Amino acid sequence: MKRPGPLLTLLAGLLLGLLTLALDATAGTRNASSSYQEKPPAPTPTSSTASPASLPSPSKIADASYAGRTDDDSSSVAVSVRDGRAIAYFCDGRSKESWLKGRVRPDGSMRLTGGHGAALNGTLQDGGRIRGAVDLDGGHYAFTARKAVKGSGLYRATATVRGAKVDGGWIVLADGRQVGMVDREGTPSSAPRIDPETGAVTVDGQPLTANPVLP
Repeated sequence: MKRPGPLLTLLAGLLLGLLTLALDATAGTRNASSSYQEKPPAPTPTSSTASPASLPSPSKIADASYAGRTDDDSSSVAVSVRDGRAIAYFCDGRSKESWLKGRVRPDGSMRLTGGHGAALNGTLQDGGRIRGAVDLDGGHYAFTARKAVKGSGLYRATATVRGAKVDGGWIVLADGRQVGMVDREGTPSSAPRIDPETGAVTVDGQPLTANPVLP
């Protein structure tokens, strides 16, 4: 019998080498695929993780005083705002008056309350004014109060005069007009004029000082 020739031996070796190379390449591809890890997507920020700078903050209400007249021109209204609180005075200069107080919301709206069910509902508006209405003794008085200029605004004086407790309130308008009342232990009457520059006023013969009202 003849032995395989050198050519057949060479071909067999070549096929074996090619098969080995193919197996090694397949194994390398599998190892590379199993070692690769895809990075997870970055988490999307939510409202709980947002920075404080991105969150809205309430608007700040500026400290100021406002004074004006009711739409029917029967009475005056003044409002003093400070640190988010407000105090107001409604007065017709003859027989009706009311002190009211409450808080100013961040949006500029306010509901102030006083004795005997009196209420003031208003809103700070652009242009430096308060638009609202006072409900008192069954009456409804719409008003506009504009930001006070020097000398105008809301003033008050309390003292004991001739043995009686006196409580006086004044609203000074931008045009110089004054409306006020003095209550002597439950008996109201029209108030004398004050000096807006100093607050000086004389009540029943006694000199007093009416001071600007702050909440």
